[in-house]
Amino acid sequence: MNLTAEEIILAKITDATCRAIHTAEIYLPTDVKNRLKHAYECEQVPVAREILAHILQNIQLAEEMQAPLCQDTGIPVLYLTLPDGSACTKNMRDAILAGIIKATEQVPLRPNLVDPETRHNTDNNIGIDMPPIHILPGETCTITVLPKGAGSENVSRIKMFLPTEKDGIQQFVTETVLLAGGRPCPPIVVGVGIGGTFDSCAALAKEALLEPIDTMTPQEEAMCDEINTLGIGPMGLGGATTCLAVKIKKAGCHTASLPVAVNIQCWACRRATEEIR
Repeated sequence: MNLTAEEIILAKITDATCRAIHTAEIYLPTDVKNRLKHAYECEQVPVAREILAHILQNIQLAEEMQAPLCQDTGIPVLYLTLPDGSACTKNMRDAILAGIIKATEQVPLRPNLVDPETRHNTDNNIGIDMPPIHILPGETCTITVLPKGAGSENVSRIKMFLPTEKDGIQQFVTETVLLAGGRPCPPIVVGVGIGGTFDSCAALAKEALLEPIDTMTPQEEAMCDEINTLGIGPMGLGGATTCLAVKIKKAGCHTASLPVAVNIQCWACRRATEEIR
């Protein structure tokens, strides 16, 4: 059977979505692995060092066995980049959903997406509505997957600061991590959104988690260093390594407002991108 040009493109979108999820769930990005290895080499607390060794072994076994890095395979937060002037059509969204269903069966993924009140589970990671698909500008058509588990998501926070309170941003970030303790499976990566509006600020914090963590700005380093003085350590059992990196993303905001969001990610800072050709 001959497929139309549109059907070929949609099939490619489905396959790319499935591949991106498969890669994100099994292969930790190189920059994250390098930060974990660096933490292991620098850690002096015996129990913390042992936990980091187990994490590194977990990463290796996931690749060898082609199994997810964590039993909580999260929900697939998706980012679609489209060339200027392109729009995400309903058929494209349906093709992305088909890729999620395919990955749920093939990876496999734990079915995590449920109705918020009845808790009904459709067992396909689609649920009553599709997982969030964020549209970002880009020169090519790509699909990026950021699997997000509940342990780290549940301890994330947002606060509407007054502009005069800007000096309290770092304290708010550190306080968020302190309140989280060992629940998000540290060592963590901290995404911070500064500016925008109530909703877009939270989106900025999550988008910050897509950035490579092998480099940080002076502001990001200052936040990371302060967090690491808390002594929470790997899995909350003490140690020098509570945070692998802090990444900040900013946007303009109203003159009378200063939203700040903190989106925490566990040590398995999973993400992968596939180009749709």
